[in-house]
Amino acid sequence: RSEEVTLTVSVPRAVLNVSPQTWLTEGDPVTLICEVNGSSTGWTFSWFTVTVSSDYRYRYELLSDSSRGAGGNYTVSSAALKHTGVYVCRAERGKPVYNTTISNSQLIWVTGVSPPVSLIVSPSRTQHFTSVSFSLSCEDQSNSTGWTVRRYTDIWGLEHCSSVWGSLTGSTCKIRDTTPSDTGVYWCQSESGEKLLISLYTVSLSGVILESPVHPVTEGETLTLRCLYKHTTSPNLRADFYKDGSLIQNQTTEMIISTVSKPHEGFYYCKHPDGESPKSWISVTVSHSGSQVSVLHTLSSVLAVSPYLLVTVVLIFKCCRMRGKYLSDLLHYIYYIQLNTKLVIMRKPTY
Repeated sequence: RSEEVTLTVSVPRAVLNVSPQTWLTEGDPVTLICEVNGSSTGWTFSWFTVTVSSDYRYRYELLSDSSRGAGGNYTVSSAALKHTGVYVCRAERGKPVYNTTISNSQLIWVTGVSPPVSLIVSPSRTQHFTSVSFSLSCEDQSNSTGWTVRRYTDIWGLEHCSSVWGSLTGSTCKIRDTTPSDTGVYWCQSESGEKLLISLYTVSLSGVILESPVHPVTEGETLTLRCLYKHTTSPNLRADFYKDGSLIQNQTTEMIISTVSKPHEGFYYCKHPDGESPKSWISVTVSHSGSQVSVLHTLSSVLAVSPYLLVTVVLIFKCCRMRGKYLSDLLHYIYYIQLNTKLVIMRKPTY
């Protein structure tokens, strides 16, 4: 009789990570990385989006363009608003096939300008104090129907606006008596599943919040950030402001960036002697005015050069009708016109 041997069987679990980050702007690349804890060989992978039905049941929809393979990566080269959502993955191997459990969920948030739907927030800020209320509504300029507010939180996952945590009137969802569990991403979603204008809302437990814009800031605009403390109404509250963990301005009542550019995008928060605010993601959208200026510049350049081109064509035409002894002289003057940026008065050669 041999010695006893202990056999331990563990349940493989898929783990989903996102690179480079879950907060994206339209056009950014993103990769979903699926791995299996404690094992790395023989697995093939599948990726799914998570939706919730009206009866609060989760549905997992296989990404139609995802490739099953041993690589464990699903890459979107240029993110669009439609890629916003909650993702999970699963791995399988062997015959008969053994499936891992569904992975942890990851929210991909893509920001951008996408009219005609607007997400209206009152009060208009991304951070809120505890035990207060705020409302979100989907305003459709084309008067179409079916837009509702959805949210995703770390504690409750994907949810409709419900009587458990809010009240729904038409397309307006009112969150009452806020708690930290209300911290999450809120968006407008149509009946067909289209998602527009998503924003992150954080409920502060410390009593200090950062007042920042609800929607993305366009390049060239002014960005103003303020630090608010729940237990005071003083307009001269001084605080330190941080971006991505680095101090950028200290002991000021507000931080102003007069001309915003893409490098200003990131996570901002403020510190006050009585507490620290949550972090808010400031998204910067690229302005198209630069390309418009470039087109206008090109057009004006063409218009400016056209008189010289016309003179050149006329001279060449006349050249063909003149005797050969004037040919070299005309070519000389043509070359002179092309080298100069102003009109040249041609004089008759004096041979």
